[in-house]
Amino acid sequence: MSTPEDEERLSPLAQRWPRASKFLLSGCAATVAELATFPLDLTKTRLQIQGEAALARLGDGARESAPYRGMVRTALGIVQEEGFLKLWQGVTPAIYRHIVYSGGRMVTYEHLREVVFGKSEDKHYPLWKSVIGGMMAGVVGQFLANPTDLVKVQMQMEGKRKLEGKPLRFRGVHHAFAKILAEGGIRGLWAGWVPNIQRAALVNMGDLTTYDTVKHYLVLNTPLEDNIMTHGLSSLCSGLVASILGTPADVIKSRIMNQPRDKQGRGLLYKSSTDCLIQAVQGEGFMSLYKGFLPSWLRMQSDWITQVLPMRPSPVFSKEESNPDHLP
Repeated sequence: MSTPEDEERLSPLAQRWPRASKFLLSGCAATVAELATFPLDLTKTRLQIQGEAALARLGDGARESAPYRGMVRTALGIVQEEGFLKLWQGVTPAIYRHIVYSGGRMVTYEHLREVVFGKSEDKHYPLWKSVIGGMMAGVVGQFLANPTDLVKVQMQMEGKRKLEGKPLRFRGVHHAFAKILAEGGIRGLWAGWVPNIQRAALVNMGDLTTYDTVKHYLVLNTPLEDNIMTHGLSSLCSGLVASILGTPADVIKSRIMNQPRDKQGRGLLYKSSTDCLIQAVQGEGFMSLYKGFLPSWLRMQSDWITQVLPMRPSPVFSKEESNPDHLP
């Protein structure tokens, strides 16, 4: 006769360590998605940093020599000027970042949902709890992943530096971490963390709120059922709203992370996120905050698959269940 200890030992890994299993599955899915969509992320970063007005203060002529070319022409330019494989430059720290962010976000969300907030008496998880939990989980995950994000952004710009005749900053991923740590200390690894977590909070708020609202509307007011088509349409809308809310913070984050620094690790272009925002709007116009919007939105759809679906409870509800408390 088996004992409870034997039954626990023989039970599947996913039942014994559910959160660890979700972390591993999320990391694997994130790696695949990262490899498939990374050229979009690289193009987005190049567009966000291109044409910085703040470079004029340093006497850098890069702003005049690099006209704004749009997503497609920028991607083609990278292939023609640097080589096809350069579309994946910086993918290794990006994978590190995606695993840390996705896993940390999911584990935090599960903890908030099960321990802090809890489900309502009818076993449903209210929308407001989902939004707050998603925002908090996104902030935690993004803060943990900031060092990898920093290295990713800087490595994505190495090809551009080479074309401009500037010396390369890093020999590889581990050299990048070591150099940043040596020059700026632990604090240097978290450069740009403020706009980074702001973006995470805004993206999660727009994503979760819009997704559930659109899905609820489609199921109740159209012939569509709770199926993959409904999920896809809801994802399309939620990604659009999330990109509209999060792109300005993403632009600020990329510029602060990529700016040149002195020997003490202090930025030479921007004193803070607010200073970067002001200089961008004054020198380039308000729409400069939306550079890289299109590749960001396109990439958001793959992030929805690997990050949002595994953490969002999605019970099937019928058209008769019009009570907002039944939102997944």
